[in-house]
Amino acid sequence: METLIFLVAFPLLPAALLLLVPNNGVRNIVTRGSFAVIAAASVYLLWQGIGAQPAFYSLEAGLIDEGMFVIEVFLSALIFFLGVKYRNYLTSVFVTLQFALMAVYEFVYAPGVAIEHNLFVDKLSIIMALIIGIIGGLICVYALGYMKDFHSHHHDMKDNRPFFFFVLFVFLSAMFGLVFSNSLLWLFFFWEVTTICSFLLIGYTKTPEATRNAFRALVMNLSGGLAFAGAIFYLASQGLTLELDKLITSPHGLVMIPVALMCFAGITKSAQMPFSSWLLGAMVAPTPTSALLHSSTMVKAGVYLAIRLAPVISGTYVGDMVALVGGVTFLLAAFMAISQSNAKRVLAYSTISNLGLIIVCAGIGTAPAIWAGIFLIIFHAIAKSLLFLCVGTIEHRIGSRDIEAMGNMFAKMPGMAVMLLIGICGMFIAPFGMLISKWAAIKAFLDVGTLMSPILILILAYGSAVTVFFWAKWMGKIISANTLFAPRDPMNDQISWDEWFSEWAHTVLTVAICLAFPLVSQWLVEPYIAGVYGKDFDLTKSMYMITFIMVVMVILVPAISFPSQRNSYAFGTAYMSGRNTYPGRVFDGSIATRKQATLKNYYLQSFFGEDKFMKLGVVMCSCIILIMFGVAFI
Repeated sequence: METLIFLVAFPLLPAALLLLVPNNGVRNIVTRGSFAVIAAASVYLLWQGIGAQPAFYSLEAGLIDEGMFVIEVFLSALIFFLGVKYRNYLTSVFVTLQFALMAVYEFVYAPGVAIEHNLFVDKLSIIMALIIGIIGGLICVYALGYMKDFHSHHHDMKDNRPFFFFVLFVFLSAMFGLVFSNSLLWLFFFWEVTTICSFLLIGYTKTPEATRNAFRALVMNLSGGLAFAGAIFYLASQGLTLELDKLITSPHGLVMIPVALMCFAGITKSAQMPFSSWLLGAMVAPTPTSALLHSSTMVKAGVYLAIRLAPVISGTYVGDMVALVGGVTFLLAAFMAISQSNAKRVLAYSTISNLGLIIVCAGIGTAPAIWAGIFLIIFHAIAKSLLFLCVGTIEHRIGSRDIEAMGNMFAKMPGMAVMLLIGICGMFIAPFGMLISKWAAIKAFLDVGTLMSPILILILAYGSAVTVFFWAKWMGKIISANTLFAPRDPMNDQISWDEWFSEWAHTVLTVAICLAFPLVSQWLVEPYIAGVYGKDFDLTKSMYMITFIMVVMVILVPAISFPSQRNSYAFGTAYMSGRNTYPGRVFDGSIATRKQATLKNYYLQSFFGEDKFMKLGVVMCSCIILIMFGVAFI
């Protein structure tokens, strides 16, 4: 229990120091040291948990509950005030309704509620803690160099880095609290803290666009928070349990309404349609915010809750509807990623799409589906965080986040090109784990044998094919070269040590998690599934063979990616099907013309434009969610 409390409480110490002591030197020391401590504590928790059974802990919750309620009052008042100040009245309405529900619970039902275990830790908690502590901590280290560079490029913006780093570490604390909470009241409290933190981080620059997008994220996540509060109110009013472990073993008929409400909260937090726009809007924030929200923390809270609730919704109409929302989101978000040349928007749509697949696994809720869903969480967190960090650094170096501006990367910034290439490989190429997880998901959907199976298999097959298309386009641009001679870019040397360290650490982790794939399954994922479903779940021989091939390939791919020469590169003349070619990639065209050969991707915006598919997704998923609530109440 001491390790859990330490992981929740310790990040608040550097948060306070970073807020009160604005000195750059102190900030560097505190952030790096805090990362080392948090990462070490997360690994120590892993060491404690390997081979151990899930552990449940009781705390004297009287003062803690009262303190949480006081903080909720303060945060609710703050949000209400900001909603009125910026004339975003829907924010004020949502927070008022949410506070009213929790106030009634506190004064009417709380005295009669007994919560036996407030905290717990199991294998899934350990996996999430490692993601939060290591990936989230590395993002904080990356932010040291990035934010310094960010403000050197944006002199018109107020340098408020002390507050930025304060919110980052509060965010980590809240995420640790969320994954260790067995009390739904505590889980809800930390859930709402992450909502407030994301609002503050998205609106950091205080531009009109940032403020607008921050409020959009706040409104959509408050709607999920309102549903979560409604679930707690319902459970308390009916005399049902407010402990997560007991909730998922309760009879379906008793808890399906609050579980549906909590699934809705997970859908909003994980940016599923029709709530995807808040995550797209978060792209306006500095890169550390994007990486934190999209990979290791904010959106993972939503899929974490859905995975926890999977046993109780498995085989129900509510579970089918949750899976269908995730499936539609997975497919349509992948379609929309094709039309994007902005690298951050490609990453955003890819994130929404992959989260959709995890939600599908949670909705299906069988042991194989949950196995696939947990590995999707792991691989996505590491590889996607790496990609966000690389794009942020590249943007500062070349002044653009457009994919078409990333040609000649191996010549100009070879180290960055290797890291970016490995991150992209991690998302869709066979040696890496995302593809293995998708294969496992297809098998899990097939084994269910219901009417939903063929629909979900088709969605996954077509969505995965589309995924290959937009990732391959980007990869092709990185390895392409459109000049005969390109010297190494001296700006490559201006990247800060903190950025290099974080990005290379992510790169190593992307490869290492593939090498450790069987061990992670054997030590963490399979024991969790066995504990939840009461039966063993082992990798088959075919999976071990695939894993062996993956290990070999994951060693070869980075090795052959490194350029043979460090300082300069020469390129041969392209073959133009017999056409005469001239220096500068000019060739003889038709009707005695000379044309410039270019390397440019197709984006097919007329076929895969955002407006068309976003509207379709919003309508479809809104209807599915309404059906989900309908069948839950029936």
